[in-house]
Amino acid sequence: MSYPPQQPYPSAPGGVTPMIAYPHPVPPPPGHAVLVVSVNRGPYLVPVPTTSRFKIDGRPVSIPGEGTWYVAVPAGSHDVRYTDFMGIPIVTTALTVQPGVAYPLAFNFGGWRNRVRDGHGTDVTKFGMWSNYSIVLVVLPVVGLLCCGGLGLLSALSTSP
Repeated sequence: MSYPPQQPYPSAPGGVTPMIAYPHPVPPPPGHAVLVVSVNRGPYLVPVPTTSRFKIDGRPVSIPGEGTWYVAVPAGSHDVRYTDFMGIPIVTTALTVQPGVAYPLAFNFGGWRNRVRDGHGTDVTKFGMWSNYSIVLVVLPVVGLLCCGGLGLLSALSTSP
């Protein structure tokens, strides 16, 4: 018995299921708004969108990669965040949406800080963790000092009379 192939998302004129990311513009259902989420890959070897989770009000929304995605959300206040694979927030923001309106959000994973910007370019980041590169730049010298300083101390103690 064969089954007809399923569509991965409904066509644009039809209804939209909330909390699913679509790769094309979608009309918001009654009482909903649309978040237009733009995500860059970041300067990392492995792109951030493939290793992190996008969540709205604690519920994961599947965003498979970089680009622009459209998510229908109920009207009201929402907590929007990207978390790492363990659930630790990388970047968060909060917004209140009105029904029938599109709200652009651009998640920028940069060399120093991770930021969220609205459609006007205004920084709306509530929390933005330092990027992996900036964390490494801080941790490596500390580890180097502890390692080399500890070896220097041991050698100084062993050569003293």
